Amino acid sequence: MRCQARAHRLGKHNIKMSGMFENPLHTDFLSQLGHDSGIGFTTTCSATPLQAPHVAVFNNSLLQQWGLPFSDAQSEPGVVASVLGGNVPWPDTAVTSTASVYSGHQFGVWAGQLGDGRALMLGELLTLDGHVEVQLKGAGPTPYSRGGDGRAVLRSSIREYLCSEAMHGLGIPTTRALALVASPTTVRREVLETTAVVTRTAPSFLRFGHVEHFAHHGDHEALRTLVDALVERYFPELSGLVGDQRIVGLLGSVAQRTATLMAQWQSVGFCHGVMNTDNMSLIGLTLDYGPFQFLDAYIPTHICNHSDSGGRYAFNQQPQIAYWNLHALAQALAPLMDNNTQAAGQLQQALAPYPTLFSTHYTLLLTSKLGLAAANTHPEDADLINDWMSLLARQGVDHTLAWRNLAATSQVAAPKPNNNPPAALSMLFNDLPSLHMWWARYIERLQLLSEPEQLSWGHRIKATNPKFVLRNHLAQDAIIAAQSGDWSVFNSLKTVLDTPFEEHHTFNEWASVPPAWAADLSLSCSS
Repeated sequence: MRCQARAHRLGKHNIKMSGMFENPLHTDFLSQLGHDSGIGFTTTCSATPLQAPHVAVFNNSLLQQWGLPFSDAQSEPGVVASVLGGNVPWPDTAVTSTASVYSGHQFGVWAGQLGDGRALMLGELLTLDGHVEVQLKGAGPTPYSRGGDGRAVLRSSIREYLCSEAMHGLGIPTTRALALVASPTTVRREVLETTAVVTRTAPSFLRFGHVEHFAHHGDHEALRTLVDALVERYFPELSGLVGDQRIVGLLGSVAQRTATLMAQWQSVGFCHGVMNTDNMSLIGLTLDYGPFQFLDAYIPTHICNHSDSGGRYAFNQQPQIAYWNLHALAQALAPLMDNNTQAAGQLQQALAPYPTLFSTHYTLLLTSKLGLAAANTHPEDADLINDWMSLLARQGVDHTLAWRNLAATSQVAAPKPNNNPPAALSMLFNDLPSLHMWWARYIERLQLLSEPEQLSWGHRIKATNPKFVLRNHLAQDAIIAAQSGDWSVFNSLKTVLDTPFEEHHTFNEWASVPPAWAADLSLSCSS
């Protein structure tokens, strides 16, 4: 393990200052906070070099979004690979890389200190989107690795890169992937696998587990310093609050963002797989892509992580698990409350709106997915939605295709009475009479839309229901090809997932019921 301050300048590395690397790195939020307060939120730690790193993927479009110069990974592959593989520091910077410490609950049980075991914070970039933290995942062991090797394998790195970008394409808050650097360096998981480093970015990587760590150790000074800085930077609307009001306000805001995120996950059939408290973002991002899965057949009780033998993190349990995690966060914040006799009640009151917030937002999302006007709901809408979801569940219908095929490919105007369901929708169902009964009710509801709303109904269906999601078998195809040196499948899949609501007719096969072998794919926390 190499955990000491590293050289501030590249000097002998002779890296050319161009493109992305013209932008100076700044000290990240937690490291600066620790420097200012003298509290050990992070530890300086350098990456462990990779053998023969090479840039497999680089996200120029993300740099464009940030308003930063492109770094051409093709013209200077050695530069990008060396820096983002962790072999040399960011050019011309005095910022040292760090690993942060956090703890948490795993599968509902306190597990103590958990990380960061293989994520190295390089620093922050100032962009059009504001402060963006830049982190290397899989860059080797840190002081918090708990005996692990700190590496990430190519397989899991591809999944993380693709899914973070797929979630962004769906409009769901998420970390983003800037680059994937591959290497012939091997590590053993279930089998021997080659390694990779993903450069992932976010406004913040702060987790529930950061708060839990200092609460568990009784370090109330560190806890208050962290919470106050968190409010000032990421929840400025709460900056005028002090004392207990600030703590309660922060918890309520985190709960609101979490409720919204859970509604978004459920609306697209996303199953995270390992919703431990250390994998929960304090600012409402989707964080840490491990044994995730987008549902194929709509089976609400689906468990995507084969390590989850009890089904704690099953798809239909996710909103409730997030609520449980919020209660764990509330418990960690409790020591900061001045009024100890009323602390528990006040914190519980801050969390009380969560179920309604989730339900309301989820219903609005599904209302929109049906092509209805969210601002003009009707009493029967809830039953129409619930019966649709029950119909999908009873027949195990493909979740993504069922929603997308409510409208035929070229259909714009809403269907009229006595119109049959689109053929592409009907072929998904075994019990057609049940579909037709629901469809008749749906058409009846559509007739209550205004004429302009009826004429644009098909556009709304296509704009709210993706044609493509990152199905497991598609990710597996990309992984197998990349392991043989062919990144064309990955690149095509990334292009489609960037704009998943578009037709992309060339890739229609990726918008179909998965092949039988896909059901045999097994996912675990191994990465």
